[in-house]
Amino acid sequence: MKIEIKHKVTPEQAGQDAASLLSQLSQLPKQRIKDAMSKGAVILKRKQGKRLRRATEKLLSGDLLSLHYDDRILSTTPPDGAYCLHQSKGYSVWFKPAGLMSQGTEFGDHLALLRLVELKLGSQVFLVHRLDRETSGLMLIAHNKSTAAKLSSLFEKHQIKKVYQATVLGITPESGSINQALDGKAAITHYQRLSFDHEKHQSQLHVELETGRLHQIRKHLAAIGHPVMGDPRYGEGNKNKEGLQLVATELAFICPDTHKQVKFSCNT
Repeated sequence: MKIEIKHKVTPEQAGQDAASLLSQLSQLPKQRIKDAMSKGAVILKRKQGKRLRRATEKLLSGDLLSLHYDDRILSTTPPDGAYCLHQSKGYSVWFKPAGLMSQGTEFGDHLALLRLVELKLGSQVFLVHRLDRETSGLMLIAHNKSTAAKLSSLFEKHQIKKVYQATVLGITPESGSINQALDGKAAITHYQRLSFDHEKHQSQLHVELETGRLHQIRKHLAAIGHPVMGDPRYGEGNKNKEGLQLVATELAFICPDTHKQVKFSCNT
Protein backbone atom coordinates (compact mmCIF):
# COMPACT_ATOMS: atom_id res chain seq x y z
CA MET A 1 0.00 0.00 0.00
CA LYS A 2 1.31 3.41 -0.95
CA ILE A 3 -0.14 6.69 0.33
CA GLU A 4 1.18 10.18 -0.42
CA ILE A 5 -0.25 13.24 1.30
CA LYS A 6 0.80 16.88 1.02
CA HIS A 7 -1.20 19.10 3.31
CA LYS A 8 -1.11 22.74 4.40
CA VAL A 9 -2.17 23.07 8.03
CA THR A 10 -5.24 25.27 8.44
CA PRO A 11 -5.82 27.69 11.35
CA GLU A 12 -8.42 25.25 12.68
CA GLN A 13 -5.87 22.41 12.70
CA ALA A 14 -3.11 24.42 14.38
CA GLY A 15 -2.18 22.99 17.76
CA GLN A 16 -2.81 19.39 16.76
CA ASP A 17 0.06 16.97 16.96
CA ALA A 18 1.45 15.78 13.63
CA ALA A 19 0.77 12.07 14.16
CA SER A 20 -2.91 12.63 14.97
CA LEU A 21 -3.53 14.88 11.98
CA LEU A 22 -1.76 12.52 9.56
CA SER A 23 -3.73 9.61 10.96
CA GLN A 24 -6.95 11.50 10.26
CA LEU A 25 -5.88 12.50 6.75
CA SER A 26 -4.57 9.08 5.75
CA GLN A 27 -7.01 6.87 7.64
CA LEU A 28 -4.01 4.91 8.90
CA PRO A 29 -3.68 3.85 12.56
CA LYS A 30 -1.68 6.34 14.60
CA GLN A 31 0.92 3.68 15.43
CA ARG A 32 1.68 3.22 11.72
CA ILE A 33 2.12 6.96 11.36
CA LYS A 34 4.53 7.00 14.30
CA ASP A 35 6.53 4.18 12.71
CA ALA A 36 6.64 6.05 9.39
CA MET A 37 7.79 9.21 11.19
CA SER A 38 10.57 7.37 13.01
CA LYS A 39 11.79 6.02 9.66
CA GLY A 40 11.86 9.43 8.00
CA ALA A 41 8.75 9.25 5.79
CA VAL A 42 7.24 12.53 7.07
CA ILE A 43 8.51 15.97 6.04
CA LEU A 44 7.60 19.20 7.81
CA LYS A 45 8.26 22.47 6.01
CA ARG A 46 8.06 25.52 8.22
CA LYS A 47 10.94 27.89 7.58
CA GLN A 48 12.78 25.04 5.93
CA GLY A 49 12.05 21.39 5.27
CA LYS A 50 13.12 18.64 7.65
CA ARG A 51 12.23 15.05 8.42
CA LEU A 52 9.76 15.10 11.27
CA ARG A 53 10.24 12.23 13.71
CA ARG A 54 8.55 13.60 16.85
CA ALA A 55 4.95 12.39 16.83
CA THR A 56 3.88 15.01 19.40
CA GLU A 57 5.14 17.98 17.33
CA LYS A 58 2.50 20.72 17.62
CA LEU A 59 1.61 22.10 14.22
CA LEU A 60 1.33 25.75 13.27
CA SER A 61 -1.05 27.29 10.78
CA GLY A 62 0.62 27.32 7.36
CA ASP A 63 2.92 24.37 8.05
CA LEU A 64 3.38 22.11 5.04
CA LEU A 65 3.15 18.48 6.07
CA SER A 66 4.04 15.61 3.72
CA LEU A 67 3.62 11.88 4.20
CA HIS A 68 5.18 9.40 1.77
CA TYR A 69 3.97 6.05 3.02
CA ASP A 70 4.97 2.78 1.36
CA ASP A 71 4.42 -0.25 3.58
CA ARG A 72 6.82 -2.35 1.48
CA ILE A 73 9.68 0.08 2.06
CA LEU A 74 8.82 0.70 5.71
CA SER A 75 8.73 -3.04 6.46
CA THR A 76 12.16 -3.60 4.87
CA THR A 77 15.14 -3.89 7.20
CA PRO A 78 18.58 -2.53 6.22
CA PRO A 79 21.29 -5.07 5.32
CA ASP A 80 23.92 -5.91 7.92
CA GLY A 81 27.60 -5.24 7.42
CA ALA A 82 28.10 -1.50 7.89
CA TYR A 83 31.03 -0.60 10.12
CA CYS A 84 33.29 2.33 11.00
CA LEU A 85 36.97 2.24 10.00
CA HIS A 86 37.97 5.62 11.39
CA GLN A 87 36.40 8.37 13.46
CA SER A 88 37.76 11.84 14.13
CA LYS A 89 36.18 15.08 15.31
CA GLY A 90 35.22 16.26 11.84
CA TYR A 91 34.41 13.09 9.93
CA SER A 92 34.32 9.31 9.93
CA VAL A 93 35.01 6.62 7.34
CA TRP A 94 32.45 3.83 6.95
CA PHE A 95 32.08 0.62 4.99
CA LYS A 96 28.71 0.56 3.23
CA PRO A 97 27.43 -2.92 2.33
CA ALA A 98 25.66 -3.55 -0.95
CA GLY A 99 21.93 -2.94 -0.66
CA LEU A 100 22.26 -0.02 1.76
CA MET A 101 21.51 3.40 0.28
CA SER A 102 23.86 6.32 0.83
CA GLN A 103 21.02 8.63 1.85
CA GLY A 104 17.27 8.37 2.19
CA THR A 105 14.43 9.30 -0.12
CA GLU A 106 11.12 10.99 0.53
CA PHE A 107 9.80 7.53 1.47
CA GLY A 108 12.22 7.27 4.40
CA ASP A 109 15.84 7.06 5.43
CA HIS A 110 16.00 3.97 7.64
CA LEU A 111 17.63 2.05 4.76
CA ALA A 112 20.44 4.59 4.38
CA LEU A 113 23.98 4.76 5.75
CA LEU A 114 23.56 8.44 6.64
CA ARG A 115 20.74 7.67 9.08
CA LEU A 116 22.57 4.65 10.49
CA VAL A 117 25.56 6.86 11.29
CA GLU A 118 23.32 9.50 12.87
CA LEU A 119 21.86 6.87 15.18
CA LYS A 120 25.31 5.48 16.01
CA LEU A 121 26.81 8.90 16.80
CA GLY A 122 23.69 10.47 18.27
CA SER A 123 23.97 13.66 16.23
CA GLN A 124 23.30 15.08 12.77
CA VAL A 125 25.84 14.16 10.10
CA PHE A 126 26.35 15.27 6.51
CA LEU A 127 26.76 13.43 3.22
CA VAL A 128 29.66 14.56 1.01
CA HIS A 129 29.60 11.86 -1.69
CA ARG A 130 27.59 8.81 -2.67
CA LEU A 131 27.90 5.19 -3.68
CA ASP A 132 25.24 3.43 -5.73
CA ARG A 133 22.92 1.28 -3.65
CA GLU A 134 24.29 -1.89 -5.29
CA THR A 135 27.94 -0.85 -4.72
CA SER A 136 29.73 -1.67 -1.48
CA GLY A 137 32.76 0.08 -0.05
CA LEU A 138 34.16 3.12 1.70
CA MET A 139 32.28 6.35 2.31
CA LEU A 140 33.18 9.58 4.09
CA ILE A 141 30.59 11.09 6.44
CA ALA A 142 31.11 14.63 7.79
CA HIS A 143 30.15 15.45 11.38
CA ASN A 144 29.63 19.19 10.91
CA LYS A 145 28.90 21.67 8.13
CA SER A 146 32.41 23.11 8.09
CA THR A 147 34.08 19.74 7.49
CA ALA A 148 31.36 18.80 5.00
CA ALA A 149 32.22 21.91 2.95
CA LYS A 150 35.96 21.12 3.07
CA LEU A 151 35.50 17.49 2.01
CA SER A 152 33.01 18.44 -0.70
CA SER A 153 35.55 20.91 -2.07
CA LEU A 154 38.19 18.16 -2.20
CA PHE A 155 35.82 15.96 -4.18
CA GLU A 156 34.93 18.79 -6.56
CA LYS A 157 38.61 19.53 -7.19
CA HIS A 158 39.34 15.79 -7.70
CA GLN A 159 41.75 15.88 -4.75
CA ILE A 160 40.43 12.69 -3.20
CA LYS A 161 41.84 9.50 -4.68
CA LYS A 162 39.08 6.91 -5.20
CA VAL A 163 40.02 3.32 -5.92
CA TYR A 164 37.64 0.48 -6.76
CA GLN A 165 37.88 -3.19 -7.54
CA ALA A 166 35.55 -4.59 -10.19
CA THR A 167 34.95 -8.03 -11.60
CA VAL A 168 34.00 -7.72 -15.27
CA LEU A 169 32.98 -9.95 -18.13
CA GLY A 170 35.72 -11.06 -20.51
CA ILE A 171 39.44 -10.46 -20.69
CA THR A 172 40.38 -6.78 -20.77
CA PRO A 173 43.64 -5.23 -21.93
CA GLU A 174 46.28 -5.16 -19.17
CA SER A 175 45.50 -1.49 -18.59
CA GLY A 176 43.64 1.35 -20.18
CA SER A 177 41.77 4.63 -19.80
CA ILE A 178 38.21 5.38 -20.81
CA ASN A 179 37.64 9.02 -21.72
CA GLN A 180 33.97 9.27 -22.60
CA ALA A 181 31.67 12.11 -21.57
CA LEU A 182 28.63 11.18 -19.49
CA ASP A 183 25.53 13.35 -19.43
CA GLY A 184 27.47 16.04 -21.29
CA LYS A 185 30.27 16.18 -18.72
CA ALA A 186 33.87 14.99 -18.93
CA ALA A 187 34.42 11.56 -17.40
CA ILE A 188 37.68 9.63 -17.18
CA THR A 189 38.18 6.12 -15.78
CA HIS A 190 41.54 4.33 -15.51
CA TYR A 191 41.82 0.57 -15.02
CA GLN A 192 44.44 -2.11 -14.61
CA ARG A 193 43.83 -5.84 -14.88
CA LEU A 194 44.82 -7.68 -11.71
CA SER A 195 43.90 -11.20 -12.82
CA PHE A 196 41.81 -13.24 -15.26
CA ASP A 197 39.69 -16.28 -14.43
CA HIS A 198 39.69 -18.51 -17.53
CA GLU A 199 36.96 -20.77 -16.20
CA LYS A 200 34.54 -17.92 -15.47
CA HIS A 201 35.84 -15.72 -18.32
CA GLN A 202 36.04 -12.77 -15.96
CA SER A 203 38.71 -10.13 -15.20
CA GLN A 204 39.48 -8.57 -11.84
CA LEU A 205 40.26 -4.86 -12.24
CA HIS A 206 41.83 -2.10 -10.20
CA VAL A 207 39.90 1.05 -11.14
CA GLU A 208 40.63 4.71 -10.41
CA LEU A 209 38.43 7.71 -11.17
CA GLU A 210 39.44 11.19 -12.21
CA THR A 211 35.81 12.29 -12.13
CA GLY A 212 32.73 11.14 -10.27
CA ARG A 213 29.75 10.95 -12.60
CA LEU A 214 26.60 8.94 -11.95
CA HIS A 215 27.28 5.23 -12.56
CA GLN A 216 30.58 6.21 -14.21
CA ILE A 217 32.45 2.94 -13.76
CA ARG A 218 29.44 0.84 -14.67
CA LYS A 219 28.67 2.85 -17.79
CA HIS A 220 32.28 3.10 -18.96
CA LEU A 221 33.11 -0.59 -18.56
CA ALA A 222 29.88 -1.63 -20.26
CA ALA A 223 30.69 0.77 -23.11
CA ILE A 224 33.97 -1.03 -23.87
CA GLY A 225 32.32 -4.45 -23.79
CA HIS A 226 33.39 -5.48 -20.28
CA PRO A 227 30.38 -4.81 -18.04
CA VAL A 228 30.63 -5.28 -14.28
CA MET A 229 29.35 -8.70 -13.24
CA GLY A 230 25.98 -8.59 -11.55
CA ASP A 231 25.11 -5.13 -12.87
CA PRO A 232 21.30 -4.99 -13.05
CA ARG A 233 21.28 -2.05 -15.44
CA TYR A 234 24.26 -2.05 -17.80
CA GLY A 235 25.69 -4.76 -20.06
CA GLU A 236 24.71 -8.13 -21.46
CA GLY A 237 25.79 -11.59 -20.37
CA ASN A 238 26.93 -10.29 -16.99
CA LYS A 239 24.10 -11.35 -14.70
CA ASN A 240 24.79 -13.42 -11.60
CA LYS A 241 23.32 -14.34 -8.22
CA GLU A 242 25.98 -12.58 -6.17
CA GLY A 243 24.98 -9.02 -7.05
CA LEU A 244 27.08 -6.16 -8.39
CA GLN A 245 30.78 -6.99 -8.19
CA LEU A 246 32.03 -3.46 -7.58
CA VAL A 247 33.68 -2.32 -4.35
CA ALA A 248 35.07 1.09 -3.36
CA THR A 249 38.26 -0.13 -1.71
CA GLU A 250 40.37 2.98 -1.05
CA LEU A 251 40.13 6.69 -0.23
CA ALA A 252 43.19 8.93 0.09
CA PHE A 253 43.27 12.70 0.72
CA ILE A 254 44.65 15.52 2.83
CA CYS A 255 42.80 15.34 6.16
CA PRO A 256 40.92 18.63 6.82
CA ASP A 257 41.53 18.18 10.57
CA THR A 258 45.29 17.46 10.63
CA HIS A 259 46.26 18.68 7.13
CA LYS A 260 48.23 15.45 6.69
CA GLN A 261 47.85 12.80 3.98
CA VAL A 262 45.60 9.94 5.05
CA LYS A 263 44.66 6.70 3.34
CA PHE A 264 41.86 4.28 4.16
CA SER A 265 41.37 0.89 2.58
CA CYS A 266 39.26 -2.21 3.05
CA ASN A 267 39.75 -5.84 2.07
CA THR A 268 37.54 -7.26 -0.68
